[in-house]
Amino acid sequence: MPRLFSAYVIVDWSAAAKPTTGADSIWIGVLKRDIRFRMAFESFNPSTRAEAETRLNLILDDLRKRGERVLLGFDFPLGFPRGFAAALSLPGDEPWRAVWDQLNKMVKDKPDNLNNRFGVGSEINRRMTGGPFPFWGCPPKDTLTTLQPKRSRPHGPDDLPEFRYADEAAKGASSIWKLYYNGSVGGQAILGIPFVRRQKVARGDGFRAWPFETGFKALTEKDLEGVEVVVAEVYPSLLKPAVAPGEVKDLAQVRTTAEHFARLDEANKLGALFAPPKGTPDTVVADAEREEGWILGAGA
Repeated sequence: MPRLFSAYVIVDWSAAAKPTTGADSIWIGVLKRDIRFRMAFESFNPSTRAEAETRLNLILDDLRKRGERVLLGFDFPLGFPRGFAAALSLPGDEPWRAVWDQLNKMVKDKPDNLNNRFGVGSEINRRMTGGPFPFWGCPPKDTLTTLQPKRSRPHGPDDLPEFRYADEAAKGASSIWKLYYNGSVGGQAILGIPFVRRQKVARGDGFRAWPFETGFKALTEKDLEGVEVVVAEVYPSLLKPAVAPGEVKDLAQVRTTAEHFARLDEANKLGALFAPPKGTPDTVVADAEREEGWILGAGA
């Protein structure tokens, strides 16, 4: 059986508020065939999200011209915990899409990385609870009535869940409600989801978001007919990448992740990774498909 994908693009995202490179910045890793049809890896370290968008467009456009199907992985959640869209009274019968559209309206992200992620978190808190919950985390200077530097209280039985099912399966994933400090995937998701949405709008039906548009199931060549890009959430820490001497950890993570998925694909084992872990309840599958999303490989 042939590979499902011929190129693997992994993006280590950043919610930085100013241009930055090196550790804790954006890294794009690309594993694709070279002129001798051997798999070769290259990386890019753009200093801003705007530069990253330009670079990623060039990469995907080139792979489209070459007729290569791409697995595109981002290291931030593509969906929020179940009930998020309903708590915001967002319209439509596809909660994940309603959330993507809403964030696209709210987020302002300037070319120099200056952004309003704390303002977005604060406004969502205001609409949902009227206080500094569930989003938390910001520099003291950005403290607002509805957003505090520290978590104001734990999640109770009547609150939205602190973690998605995928986060629990990944064992160690950070909470999406955390907007600042190390592991602040909430800030990355708020700024990253509009970025992914723009890719989808620009590339149309050939760009599919897993598991929302593909189904939470094993994927086959037939499932991917006419598909140019499958975008998925990845969690490089699942693989515990080995960092070479002098190598930036983020670079090692995107390289290791791309190589891992390529090896699985070569062995005809990657398609099965898009299915739920064995024994996953139907309710969890439904929540993943409609709203929460999943981390590729979590629980496998």
